[in-house]
Amino acid sequence: MSEPSPNPEPPLWPHCRHGADPATDPVGCRGIHVPGYTACLAHLAGTDRDAYLASLVPSADIDHRGTPFTESLLSSLLRALHDPAAGQPHFGTAWFDEAQFSGDAWFAHARFAGVAGFTHAHFCGDTGFDRVQFSDAVRFEEARFSGIAGFTGAQFSGAARFDGARFADGALFTRAEFSHTAGFGRAQFSNDARFDGTHFSGDAWFAQAQFSGAWFDAARFSGDAWFIHGKFSRTAGFIRAKFSGDTWFEGAQFSDIARFTGAQFTAASWLGPVVCMKEVDLSGALFEVPVTLQIAARMVRCGRTRWDSTATLFIRYARVDLSYAVLSCPVAISAYPTPFTSGDPAPSISGGRVVDESMLAGSENRVRVVSVGGVDAANLALTDTDLSECRFAGAFHLDQIRLEGSCTFASTPTGLHRRGIWPYKWTRRRVLAEEHHWRAQTAGLTLQAPSFQHWRIGHHTPSSVLPPAPEAMAALYRQLRKAFEDGKNEPGAADFYYGEMEMRRHDRGGTSRAERGLLHGYWLLSGYGLRASRALGWLAVAMLVTIMLLMGFGLPNDNSKQEATGTVPPGGGQVTFEIGKDDPHNPTGNRFTGERFEKALNVTLNSVVFRSADQDLTTAGTYIEMTSRLAEPVLLGLAVLAVRNRVKR
Repeated sequence: MSEPSPNPEPPLWPHCRHGADPATDPVGCRGIHVPGYTACLAHLAGTDRDAYLASLVPSADIDHRGTPFTESLLSSLLRALHDPAAGQPHFGTAWFDEAQFSGDAWFAHARFAGVAGFTHAHFCGDTGFDRVQFSDAVRFEEARFSGIAGFTGAQFSGAARFDGARFADGALFTRAEFSHTAGFGRAQFSNDARFDGTHFSGDAWFAQAQFSGAWFDAARFSGDAWFIHGKFSRTAGFIRAKFSGDTWFEGAQFSDIARFTGAQFTAASWLGPVVCMKEVDLSGALFEVPVTLQIAARMVRCGRTRWDSTATLFIRYARVDLSYAVLSCPVAISAYPTPFTSGDPAPSISGGRVVDESMLAGSENRVRVVSVGGVDAANLALTDTDLSECRFAGAFHLDQIRLEGSCTFASTPTGLHRRGIWPYKWTRRRVLAEEHHWRAQTAGLTLQAPSFQHWRIGHHTPSSVLPPAPEAMAALYRQLRKAFEDGKNEPGAADFYYGEMEMRRHDRGGTSRAERGLLHGYWLLSGYGLRASRALGWLAVAMLVTIMLLMGFGLPNDNSKQEATGTVPPGGGQVTFEIGKDDPHNPTGNRFTGERFEKALNVTLNSVVFRSADQDLTTAGTYIEMTSRLAEPVLLGLAVLAVRNRVKR
């Protein structure tokens, strides 16, 4: 930290003026006069300084505003105020505003019985206020600490004001006790700020503070905690911190990871909007009251997070991991479509100021839930989220999950593929990430770049984690199908029914061979009653085969002999005719004529709807028609069923 420029304005107190120069520094030394003298303590004559120091007693009030202190001068002052009974320096009211400490300044173990003022003070070396007791208010507004600022174990019984203070090196407030308001508004921490184990009994103000790295591990905030528009350049840790009052991170920006692992929020009803360039880690955190969170980040971890009351999470950009979260009450996660706004008055559509999300520029605003494993999904509602990478294995009551808005799932691979010499194409349908992983593993695929033309093994899944067995995936599909059906989304449920049947067909452990054969036929003929085109295709093939068989073997020749005989009695009278008809014979000659095709088509079309065409048939033709009247209506019914499953409401 650079040396401060001389203040051209004279101070409000009578000052020393040592070294004043009308041309370059008309003010000179800004140190206040020592009582009874016309110079500050630093520029007081040696005998006069000794006399003044000798007159001091423990708990005496002192005023050394603007005074430049060397290490030796500060040590002399501390010795003069040393309390033999307590074994520490004892100040009454102490004023060090605008004082400059050129070397290390050690106030460790000192006690300030009255107000302590260090406003605009400049500490050029390391500063030690470790285990200092401030019995009244202490003021460090706009103070500058060029070296390490140590306040470890310090006790602040009155209001502590560090507003606008600048810490060029580490700021150590580990296990400090703030019994009243702690103000760090607009403070700048250029290196790590350590508040581990610190207890804030009153309100803690860090509004617009700027942190390089900040650590509040195991800190306790008994009052309100204000981090409005705070900026964190490196990792910020609130691990196991306890927030007993309202907690405000409105407009806070984290350039690295924001860790709230194991934090407790007992009264916070609103958290955010928060913008984080990397991830917000809420793993193991506890929320005891209804809360709304607004987070824009690349990753939000909620593993084992405990929600003891209702919660609403508005998320932007992030991948959300809910593994083993405990949802005691309904929790809703929703993708937020527009940038967040803060409550500060500024012209905008919502009446607030748009939160700066520039650190996330280039990121796709697509909220992806990557895992709900181990979660009781009965209390979970997802709105407009991407579930294409989501692992559902291990979730409970998955049939009661609520999927609102546009929740998208993974899809089957696109394009043409080959199995040997035969080309094939996957039918488009919703599939679970677990099926992607299982099929990729079965096909021997390894980790690859995301592609719509292949089954994906999942880049977020460690290679050592095996996908569930088909039997388990069938249960997942079945539960999600019921969730869609309960939500009156029958067409959406159809894809999950297809997935369930697919997993049963591939399950060699829980499905018998006969059942797998039946399922294979069901899949082949109509895609489990969900692929109308497949059923209609087979119907067309069956009809064509029937026509060809009828033309070849089922229709008799048209020139079957018919004879009529009659008896005419002598003298006239009634004539009686007896008409005989030969049994149908197998056709000979040219069987594939237009006339025979028309007759065969008529028989086939009637068989589709269980009607008889009243056409003379050979014995073979009779059996062909019987078979046709059994099989083709079934195929037609499967086609109708498939259409019904896609349009049902």
